[in-house]
Formats: sequence, C-alpha cells, structure tokens
Amino acid sequence: MRRVRASGTITRSSGASPKGTASEHMRICFIGDSLVNGTGDPTLLGWVGRVCAAARRRGHDITCYNLGIRGDSSAEIAARWQDESARRLPADIDGRLIFSFGANDCVTRDGAPRVPAPQALANTRAVLEGARQRHPTLMLGPPPTALPEADARIAALSREFATLAAELSVPYLDLYTPLAAMPLWRLEITVGDGAHPGAAGYALIADLVEGWAPWRRWTEPVSVS
Repeated sequence: MRRVRASGTITRSSGASPKGTASEHMRICFIGDSLVNGTGDPTLLGWVGRVCAAARRRGHDITCYNLGIRGDSSAEIAARWQDESARRLPADIDGRLIFSFGANDCVTRDGAPRVPAPQALANTRAVLEGARQRHPTLMLGPPPTALPEADARIAALSREFATLAAELSVPYLDLYTPLAAMPLWRLEITVGDGAHPGAAGYALIADLVEGWAPWRRWTEPVSVS
C-alpha cells in the first residue's frame, strides 16, 4: 500500500489506506443512469471515462466499472446496486462507490413525475445509508436538461439530495447549478436529444468532478519512493 505524505504525494507503506483517501490501486463502481453511461458522447468516454483516464495519468491503477443504465430511476438503482457492486468489489480490495441519478425520476409519465420526490428521497436514503457502511462513497447530482416539464423538478430534487447527503456525511457534488449557468451545456443538450450532451458537455462534467475536493483526495498524484 501507499501513504500520503504531507507534500501530497503517495509513498509505499503497509496496512490499509485511511477511508476515503488516495491509494494507488482502486476499484470504483460508478452507478447511475444514462448520464453515467455517457449516452450521446461520440467518443464513448462520457465523464466517467475522462476522470478515470485523468486519475491514471496521475499514477493511479484504477479499475473503472461503469454501471450506468439508460432509463434507470432511483428505484432501479436501489434494487441493483448492492448485487452489482458486491460482485466487483471483494472485501480484500480498495473499493469505492460513486452514484449519480435523479433525472429519470423527474420526467413526466401519465401526467406526473415518474418517481415522486418523497419516494426518490427514500430510495436515495436507502442507497446511501447502505453504501457508506461498505465503501467510501460519493454522489453527484443530476444535471439540467432541456425538458421544461422535468427541469424544475430536477433542480428541486438536487437540492433535496444535497441536504440528504449532508445529513449522511456523504460528499455531494451539485451539477445542476454550475451547468445551468454554462451556455455550452445548454447548447450541447439542445443540439442533442434534450437530455444528453455530446463530448463537450461530458467534458464539462468531467472538469467539475476534477475540481471537486473529495474526488481529488481519492486521486492525488502518485509518486514512487
């Protein structure tokens, strides 16, 4: 294993890494919907591929499991995350979890949100309470869409997610607020299908993740000594 020096580099040591800090070898499950999957990106990288590639350039031997499923709401994710992550993160490795979902809960179906906000919050509480007991866990909120009937609900749900994550001590990255202010993001989703950006839009998400302190703590530059 390796330990973090005061300088921010990582050196060899024995024993386990402190929970939620950097280590050279990590397996990370990214669990969520089509925006985790990278749907709409012609490069097939999405934001997940971009941030994992950047972490590798900083010296981390990351095994990246992209478990984004198009159309999944919080209900589907609550039903599948434990089985899917347990198969990929055995107890003797440094496993991490990153969740991102919520937009599909907010789309209109038969004149109402697909998953009402109270149920979406209950699903998310169950996910995060279970996840944080197993592995270091992060969560990203849902980004804006160009779908007016869903977008106001997404903004409100993201705020509720932030409050819930803070209560559970799970680091949360609000994507909605910064992306909503970026003309490039609005252009990307408008040119696309209204919900999924192209490569430039996923690069914007990747930049926000790269600048996020909890992710940076996981992926500080590695040096061998």
